Amino acid sequence: MNKNFRLISTTIKAYLLLTVVLGLLYPAAIWAVGRIWSDNADGSLIYNSKGEIQGSELIAQEVTKPGFFYPRPSAAGDNGYDAMSSSASNVSPCNKEFQAEIEQRRKGVAAREGVNPQQVPIEAVTASGSGLDPHISQKYAELQAPRVAKERNLPQAEVERLISENSENAITEQGSQDGGRLVNVVKLNAALTDGQ
Repeated sequence: MNKNFRLISTTIKAYLLLTVVLGLLYPAAIWAVGRIWSDNADGSLIYNSKGEIQGSELIAQEVTKPGFFYPRPSAAGDNGYDAMSSSASNVSPCNKEFQAEIEQRRKGVAAREGVNPQQVPIEAVTASGSGLDPHISQKYAELQAPRVAKERNLPQAEVERLISENSENAITEQGSQDGGRLVNVVKLNAALTDGQ
């Protein structure tokens, strides 16, 4: 009887201790750490000057209106840019249909931006591995600058300033920052909207 009582007592104590530690203390500690780096914990949200959410700086958004910078194409979901269906197309670069699609996209971007198709950078016509990469090269952003300036009736120098402000060094696979300059299109488009 005494042995059974000790076993039940130990089991109840262990249960209560684990409930407090794993059910209360651990979640509270994780929540506290999340508040220290709240920007990352909350999804790296972008707010406008009115405090309204414009999107996440981590997830590309489809552009459907004039006067905005275009992100990379997306293979995420049936129509692209679906964060619940993040994925690449998994099509071989040697696939004839894929190559034809790339050429069609290249011609479309060249026509939209008023440039020679040879000037269109590769990320303008290919999706990223996630299908949701919000970054483009500074070169692609600068290629779009004249069109955006014209559509927004802004001086091109102002649009180029916004590109520069929303640029960051690309980090290579080796960890160095000599991979060129990248522009976060979501942040850039939010800055354009906020400035108007």
